[in-house]
Amino acid sequence: MLPTLVLVGRPNVGKSTLFNRLTRSRDALVADLPGLTRDRHYGRGRMGDRPYLVVDTGGLEPVAKDGIMFEMAKQSRQAVDEADMVLFLVDARAGCTPQDAIIAGQLRKTGKPVLLLVNKAEGMQRAKVAADFFELGLGEPLPISSAHGDNVSEVVEIALENFPPINNERSAAEEETDYEHPPKLAIVGRPNVGKSTLVNAILGEQRVIAFDQPGTTRDSIYIDFERDGKQYIIIDTAGVRRRGKVDEAVEKFSVIKTMQAIEDANVVVLVVDARDQITEQDAHVADFVLQAGRALVLAVNKWDGLDEHHRDTVKRDIERKLHFLSFAKLHYISALNGSGVDKVLKSADEAYAAAMAKLPTPKLTRALIAAIEKQQPPKGSRFRPKMRYAHQGGSNPPLIVIHGSGLDDVPAGYTRYLERTFCEVFKLQGTPLRIQFNSSKNPFEGKKPKPLTEAEQRKAHRARIRGRKLYG
Repeated sequence: MLPTLVLVGRPNVGKSTLFNRLTRSRDALVADLPGLTRDRHYGRGRMGDRPYLVVDTGGLEPVAKDGIMFEMAKQSRQAVDEADMVLFLVDARAGCTPQDAIIAGQLRKTGKPVLLLVNKAEGMQRAKVAADFFELGLGEPLPISSAHGDNVSEVVEIALENFPPINNERSAAEEETDYEHPPKLAIVGRPNVGKSTLVNAILGEQRVIAFDQPGTTRDSIYIDFERDGKQYIIIDTAGVRRRGKVDEAVEKFSVIKTMQAIEDANVVVLVVDARDQITEQDAHVADFVLQAGRALVLAVNKWDGLDEHHRDTVKRDIERKLHFLSFAKLHYISALNGSGVDKVLKSADEAYAAAMAKLPTPKLTRALIAAIEKQQPPKGSRFRPKMRYAHQGGSNPPLIVIHGSGLDDVPAGYTRYLERTFCEVFKLQGTPLRIQFNSSKNPFEGKKPKPLTEAEQRKAHRARIRGRKLYG
């Protein structure tokens, strides 16, 4: 079991910057804005000689009684309960504040070991910086700089010195068994459609903040979980609004993180709001998932409480605006009540299996020949394209490579016909399928003939003379 280091403190003291420093990544969004991080963010520590886990938390506001700040504080307290060591960050340039004192008192009550870190201390005298924070009663303060890395390696050594060493042989064996990574499920959609509520419903706990306010989730949160003995990674993402409505730089980075999560995922669950119209933005997000080639499940949320007329309107709206997602399973759910959530996960399993399916070359070629016998490709210019055989060129999405001649002129309509045929033959539902044409080239194309030797010229001359005698 890896030791867990949890970063806590007031908003905007540099917790996410330290998280990125310890994990040697850019997984956590960083900006000069209080309250940017809201949910617990887990990562594997990569600074130091020993393995450990790092947890980034939202700002711990001890005076918050409700609202988003209260939810952030609750997430931070849950992280502290899981901690083996708490890294309490304070701001050297702001000095010791009353909020710091309240948080220190709460941490002492937990009984967890606490390491007090005075951040943003670059260019300042160490003794003078630490003097102001002895009153918190958490031992000797350690001045650091998350942004510049000053004394961060010392923090890791002190935090892990009392934990037993990890057996390297066991770690290697674990890495060997983890060679096949669990499927990644990204929950995407517009703001306030219920993505975080769906994540909590799948996990069976209040793992991420679900708040009746657009833009609650700002970062992509990767969460490991297990269901029926199978491992998964679920990704809660920020809502994607229309480009013209994205004003804040933070929101722009959140959208980029969402797009990266789609690229990183194996299966995407697109959540739309049944109580709102199916908008062009829903279609844009779906099109991005399709262009990325990811397997897809469509979840129509907030289905409970709608009358029959409204439900029929939503169904017609989906058929009209999201008709290009006909390959995906469609589920009408209520994430708040949990109805239909299990079916979404089951369809995600099926879509993942289809996306990673192994397609044997003989069966692919037989399916190709049967499709051509049923409907031949139309003539391009002078000749009809000739397709000889097919094989699989990749997975997630499945890529089928077709070899032949004259395949540069195959129209898009016939390509879609082949895609539908392969999906029907191999029962690939929930994933798009790509086809790549490889045309064989004439080996003599562009080559000039070699000049004939004198002997070859004499032989050709005699052949022409014989031809004239025989045929006049």
